[in-house]
Amino acid sequence: MRSSRLTDPTFSHMTQDAPVFKIKHVDFSLIVVHAMTPDMAQFKQQFESHVAQAPDFFFATPVVLGLEAIADSEATVNFSDLIDFMRRLGMALAGVLGGSEGQRRAALDNGLGVFPETRRASRDALPPGEAALPNEGTAPTAEAPVAVVTPPQPAAEDRQAASSVRCPTLLIDKPVRAGQRIYAEGGDLVVLASVNAGAELIADGNIHVYAPLRGRALAGARGDASARIFAQCMEAELVGIAGYFQIFEEPIPEPLRGKPVQVVLDGEQIAMHALAPTRPV
Repeated sequence: MRSSRLTDPTFSHMTQDAPVFKIKHVDFSLIVVHAMTPDMAQFKQQFESHVAQAPDFFFATPVVLGLEAIADSEATVNFSDLIDFMRRLGMALAGVLGGSEGQRRAALDNGLGVFPETRRASRDALPPGEAALPNEGTAPTAEAPVAVVTPPQPAAEDRQAASSVRCPTLLIDKPVRAGQRIYAEGGDLVVLASVNAGAELIADGNIHVYAPLRGRALAGARGDASARIFAQCMEAELVGIAGYFQIFEEPIPEPLRGKPVQVVLDGEQIAMHALAPTRPV
């Protein structure tokens, strides 16, 4: 019976025509690590110190290496060594952005992707404080950073589309556990249960959490700078709006910790404000 089934023409035809994979175009949010010096030893030393201060934020994260700042130097980058370096930090080097033709070719030879340049990146274009990430609260020093970390910035047309097109609100009424990621594409996200540390909320619009927010919340993911985050009990690890974000290495200030809070984007800075308590009717 088994051999006759395998040789049956109908069964053979179905097996050959059944799809075994699908290809889809999906936009992922990737962290870009910009190399500001061709000295990779110095780059690795400084970047490792940053990661050590917020290891959970970077753990198991794919990253892109930005080479715009060192493209003119024609520096030879040892990508094999950088891949191993990122792996030791718990991260994965996915590809490169910018760079010289030789640098991009070397990246391809080491199995990395080459991301298209959608805008001219420069250190001046980066939000204030990101050069010292995750030490946003520290005062700037005279020494220029050699490892700049920034999330991707959407193009102007993407920001306009994000603010004009909205989808129905995504409602979550169960706890969001560590390792889970909830994405409200094209609209707002409302969570009625707790968001545990290590969980991640992403929305193209606003984020509302009517319970403790202990994980990460990223609103305005496609560039809507008017998006906001509302938390009934603010205990977040990270909050972000339209590509700008704030990591909380130290406890959130006492007046805001565990309190109702709204998060807004004030220019190029993340700002948090206490929400007035609801008055009884």
